[in-house]
Amino acid sequence: MAPQASIPSPSINSIHLGPLDIHFYALMYLVGIAVAIMLTRRRWRAVGGDPELVGEIALWGVPAGIIGGRIYFDITTPMDIPHVWYGPLAVWSGGLGIWGGVLLGGLVGIWRLRKRGVSPALFADAMAPGLLMAQGIGRIGNYFNKELFGRPTSLPWGLQIPYQYRVTGGIPTADLHFSTFQPTFLYELIFDFAWAGVLIWIGHRRQIKPPGIFALYVFGYSAYRIFEESLRIDSSVHIFGLRLNFYIATILAIIGAVWFVRTQRRPARVLVAQPALAAPESSDAESSAAESSAAESSAAESSALVGPEGTSGGPDPVTAGSAEGSGPDSSEPESSAAGQQAWPGASPSPS
Repeated sequence: MAPQASIPSPSINSIHLGPLDIHFYALMYLVGIAVAIMLTRRRWRAVGGDPELVGEIALWGVPAGIIGGRIYFDITTPMDIPHVWYGPLAVWSGGLGIWGGVLLGGLVGIWRLRKRGVSPALFADAMAPGLLMAQGIGRIGNYFNKELFGRPTSLPWGLQIPYQYRVTGGIPTADLHFSTFQPTFLYELIFDFAWAGVLIWIGHRRQIKPPGIFALYVFGYSAYRIFEESLRIDSSVHIFGLRLNFYIATILAIIGAVWFVRTQRRPARVLVAQPALAAPESSDAESSAAESSAAESSAAESSALVGPEGTSGGPDPVTAGSAEGSGPDSSEPESSAAGQQAWPGASPSPS
């Protein structure tokens, strides 16, 4: 019998709007993505970046992240794939591995940022707190799906799990008679929000070299997951009695810590949040003006060879001497004169 004080499970996990069946799991992820975009826009603007770029990166990175998260889930927990032809794609029923999502979404984001001439390291630091907020909000979807719970508990905040979800959740047979379990989804939600606040605070109080904030995100979240994986009893691949994600979390926590130390020890670099605009090419009007100026200069030079009545007369000895001196037999090479004429409006060099 469930203790009097406990967290009840919701009676529904979706709502119907006409022909649409909207799952709260998907809805919470959409809300989380929106919050992450808004927070990242604000942080990116604060470092001199164009906030519109955040939407562009999200347009590419979010679908890639969903695909990566589902691939990770399908590979690491094949026993939980729904037994229908579209089972590997059924993200609405739950099943997104955060590490797969961050990996593929991050790679696509780096590709887009490099095409725009923007530093991925600087952008990752601006994005890290928002990413944690999105993850935390997404865990509310796990609550509606009655998943992501831990060991049986009699604590006042124990989560009630209906019997049919205990059976389908892959928990050990010995635990099926319990009715309340550790709400690990809630623990992660609290941690994600708290760690996002810590990262923002550190960024404001300390001089952190990019991508140090993102490295702390990797370290902190992975270290927390070591704790969470030690509590969870839902379906998972086990290696030597420990959950697969326990090993992955341990490895990533070490990588995040080493990554942070290395980024802070190396010399500071100049990173670009907003690439400089290229110098605009000359317009047709400017080109026409330059050609007109060159033509007027050439006409002025030719006027010295025109007679007083406007008819072409024979050059005087001085002019003839100059003209001859500038011919092919002159000691001054033609290339020098041609090089000087390459500048619009340049006056001819004296002979």
